[in-house]
This record gives sequence, structure tokens and C-alpha cells, in this order.
Amino acid sequence: MFTVSQDQKSGVRPRVVIIGGGFGGLSLATALKKAPVDVLMIDKHNYHTFQPLLYQVAIGSIAADSIAFPIRRIFMKYENFSFNMAEVEKINPETNTLSTNIGEIHYDYLVIATGSNTNFFGNKEIEHFAMPMKNIPEALNIRSLVLQNLETALVTTDMREKFALMTYVIVGGGPTGVELSGALAEMRHLILEKDYHGLSKYDLRIYLVEGKDRVLAAMSENASAKAKQALTKGDVTIYNNAHVQSYDGFYLTIDNGKTIKTRNVLWAAGVKGEMPGGVPADAIIKGNRLQVDEINRVKGFDNIFAIGDVAAMIRPETPNGHPGVAPAAIQQGAQLARNLVHLIKGEPTAPFKYHDKGSLATIGRNHAVADLGKIHLSGFVGWLLWGLVHLMSLAGFTNKGIVFFSWAINYFNKNADNRLIVRHYNTETGSSELEPK
Repeated sequence: MFTVSQDQKSGVRPRVVIIGGGFGGLSLATALKKAPVDVLMIDKHNYHTFQPLLYQVAIGSIAADSIAFPIRRIFMKYENFSFNMAEVEKINPETNTLSTNIGEIHYDYLVIATGSNTNFFGNKEIEHFAMPMKNIPEALNIRSLVLQNLETALVTTDMREKFALMTYVIVGGGPTGVELSGALAEMRHLILEKDYHGLSKYDLRIYLVEGKDRVLAAMSENASAKAKQALTKGDVTIYNNAHVQSYDGFYLTIDNGKTIKTRNVLWAAGVKGEMPGGVPADAIIKGNRLQVDEINRVKGFDNIFAIGDVAAMIRPETPNGHPGVAPAAIQQGAQLARNLVHLIKGEPTAPFKYHDKGSLATIGRNHAVADLGKIHLSGFVGWLLWGLVHLMSLAGFTNKGIVFFSWAINYFNKNADNRLIVRHYNTETGSSELEPK
């Protein structure tokens, strides 16, 4: 069992260090507001990102700043909270320290809440040419690529190149892939010919490639069928039971025998846990996740915990761990806060139990699907519910207002004002530049 440190014996409050300012980390820090601990949060960014709306940044519906909020602002009134912007290089369990780019940091309890990153399943070629979308810079890269390719399609005389520039392939039929596909279909029908005179919506093709036998496989069959119906109506071509084999920046090959010429491959096919070094290999399982017990304690340790996407609580009722969604991370953070207080006081802990409050996914204008227990909603009602839930979940009153008014203006104008190429994306180097070279 975990032994109490000398600082705790002497009356000094134990330090809880949280790596990561995502949904799980914020939930944990919030729940520790009045706990007898000092909380230090570490993140390589000084802001929290509302990831469910990244796809709207990527297609230019809303501004990037509207889904980010300064972490220090969130906790400005918390007396036991502090924040450092830093990158953790290695965990040193033997000394209860972290090696970071700003120096060594001591912890009594460590919580890894680093979330997940894009999983390309070891295919370096696809990793180089396909576009991931797990953070704001990546979403902005997609926005730049999409808009740059439309600009090039306007002026090129090479018909093969124009075909590839106006062909979009979204890989992965989960919520992110479905929402991206729906947003691109909406842009195709409502915006393309209005903004890009000389381009026809009939020349813009959208493909959705999914390895399972249906889109939104984690949701009900009703939600899946409604989503497929809406996407098909928006002229999205769906390939189920299909996997991408290769992509060289121009030709994408699928194991169903199809080869697609495209300059736009948006990758939403899988995630893997993101974690610093120093964790023993026997604690890491499939998906690069940390195996944790019923209180989210990492296998082999007494004072190191993991929550959210990076954690895998393998139980008979959850053989694959909990779903990688914000509610699971939020609930784990809140429960772990209570258990940390119990551990400090020498009291019994309580196992984590996930309460699934439902799932939502939008497929574009006036259409979304919702699974709320036995209740299944779709169409306009589902779309309103999706919007309300996401709006209320945003951090900061200002962000709520900006997103609401952006949505309102976009809805009535059937257009958006955020399709700006503010930095050039270089497809050869896979990096962005403030000015094209």
C-alpha cells in the first residue's frame, strides 16, 4: 500500500500533480477545490480545448479561439491550484518526481490525464500524408489544406489534379468522421458555388471509409441507420467493412478494391493513449493505454493514477475499458478526487462506475442523432439537443456567446466567416507556415 510521505506526517499538505488539462484533468482539479491537498496541473498548452467542436474549426464554421479557454482563468479562484506550462519528458516513480523541460517536479500523488492522439496503426506513409484532427493546430491545418486546394482547383488546367483536389476521403465512421463528412457535404451544397465561382458542387466528391459494418457503430442501430441516410442524402459515398491500405498523397487504396485519386485524406480512424516516458511496459496494454484498477490506480503503483482516454479499466463489464468520450473522463476525474481524499485520510475507497448518459452526433444542418437510454432522437430535435449540450459544455461565458452567435449567423446566412487561410499548410513537410514560400 502507499506509504505516507514525511511531508504529510509533518502536516504539510500532499501535492497532487495532474498531467493534462483535458476533460478528465479539469474535472479532477475542480473536485479537489476544497480538499486538503495542493494541486499542480501541467500541460504543454496553457488552454483547455473543447475537442467535440474541432471539426467546426477545421471546416471554418467557428473561430479556433472560441473552443479554447485559458486554464488559469478556469481555476483563478481556487486557492490550492497552480499551473505550469511544460512538457513532461519522463516519470521517475522511484523518486516521486517528473523530469520536464522546466525542471524537476515533485509529487505525492500523480494523475496522468494526457488523453489520446491519432493512431495510424504504424503506417508511416499514411501518417505523413493524411490529416489528423486531435488539437487546434491540426484543425487549422485541415482548414488551410481544404481552402488551399479549392483555390488551386479554381486555376489549375490539369484535370487529373483538379479531380484529386476536389475529392475528400474521411477515414473512420465514428462521431468525428460522421460529423466531418456531414460538414463537408453542407459546404458542398450551400457554400461552394456561392464562394468559388467556376467550381461546381457536382465536381466535389466526399467518401467515408469505415472498417465496421455500419457508421456510428458505438451507437444504436437506429442512430446508425439515420446517420447513413442523412449522409447519403448529402451525396456522401460510404464504404463499410473497408480499410485503407495505403496513401501516397495522391492515390488512396482501400482493401475493397477501390483506388481513389485525392489530395484530401482526413484521418479519424483510431486513437492511442498519449503518455510520457518512464511507465513500465507491463503497465501498458492495447491502444497504448495504462491498465488501471477499480479506482484508476496504474498497475504496479500505489500513488500513480490515470483517467480518461489514456486509462484502461479492464473489468468483466468493460472488457475493452470505458469509451473514450468526455463524460467518462469527467466522471473518472470526479470519482478519483473523492478517492484521493479517502486515501489521504486512510479511509476505504469506492470503485469507479460509469453512468452512460447517452451519445450524440450531428450530420450537418438540421440533423443529428441522439441515444438517451431507450429514447432515440434524430432530425431537427436531435440537432437542437446536440447544439444545446455542446454549447452548455463549453468553458467560459464568452466562448458560449461567440459560438452561439456564430451558429446563428451561419444558420440564417447559410455561410460562414471563418474560412481564412491565415497560415499556409505545406503538404510536403507536413507543417504550417505563416507565409507561403
